[in-house]
Amino acid sequence: QVQLVESGGGLVQAGGSLRLSCAASGRTASNYAMAWFRQAPGKEREFVAGISWNRNSGNTWYTDSVKGRFTISRDNAKNTVYLQMDSLKPEDTAVYYCAASRYDSRGQSAYDYWGQGTQVTVSS
Repeated sequence: QVQLVESGGGLVQAGGSLRLSCAASGRTASNYAMAWFRQAPGKEREFVAGISWNRNSGNTWYTDSVKGRFTISRDNAKNTVYLQMDSLKPEDTAVYYCAASRYDSRGQSAYDYWGQGTQVTVSS
């Protein structure tokens, strides 16, 4: 079992920055691929960014709309994953979810464990 708790959401003006954190607990949490998804009002949940389970590779992947603005990283010693969000836009407004998977994937179905979500609101 892996438990995930997100934090760091809030209200920010367009062009601003936020850093989301996802604290993972569980004996093997550091062996999981981690990802961020988001769900805007009236829309389906979508993939945002992911980071490999393989700490040696450090591979990351992003949806096109956030490339160059968002950065995902992980601190395995702290069992924490971060999403640094810069140059935020109103269309980034959503509930952001952290998720864990045994596989490097963009697909929601690959993710076994989910956090409760944290709200990010970007005002214009």
